Amino acid sequence: MFTRILTTACFTGAIAALLLTLMQSLWISPLILQAEVYENAQTVHEHVHEQHADSHEHEHNNETWAPEDGWQRTLSIFAGDLVVAIGFALVLSALYNLRTPITPLHGMLWGMAGYIAFCLAPAAGLPPELPGTMAAELSSRQDWWVATALATAMALALLAFSRHWFWRLSAIVLIAAPHLVGVPLPADHHALVPDELLAQFRMASLLVNAVFWVVLGGLSGWWFWKQHAADGPLNIA
Repeated sequence: MFTRILTTACFTGAIAALLLTLMQSLWISPLILQAEVYENAQTVHEHVHEQHADSHEHEHNNETWAPEDGWQRTLSIFAGDLVVAIGFALVLSALYNLRTPITPLHGMLWGMAGYIAFCLAPAAGLPPELPGTMAAELSSRQDWWVATALATAMALALLAFSRHWFWRLSAIVLIAAPHLVGVPLPADHHALVPDELLAQFRMASLLVNAVFWVVLGGLSGWWFWKQHAADGPLNIA
């Protein structure tokens, strides 16, 4: 079972990561590069008004490595996508032991559940942001994102596997709870980029992630089913 989960995650995660990197390079990265132009222009403007002593210290503190545009950036994106894709594929493959998919469509449904839990629900409160956007403290946003993803995943599980009204009502409460508690917001929320560019980026991010999750679910479901069928009778309870 462990071998089946691991091989499914590595094989399908790598393919999904390649697709995700390709979509990001063609659609997401150009939007980020446009936003970085506004962010860099603002940084230059601020440096002009700094005193010489302070500007020297500021430049020294910001000497951090970043991948250059081109193959370095693409390779860095792929490395991150690969880790994320294999990690999510491991979660899906482990869940397939509870209810084995018998067609790629079932895997796609699992993938859509992952998309709702890990992308759509958190994005309802914390939409994807471009460089140059003022946001709340990173740790508070991470905590809210994790709580929202876990609550939504638990709610979807209750809706899918329970029939009692109490658990279904509990699922609705779980979905709404993080949003009722409130999203961490900065005191002054503004963006350097135009609203049109920000809206385009958010839409592109949601669509790209939707394709990624559907492909990851479909591939992992098909591959898991194929290995399971070769090992013995399917468990489709």
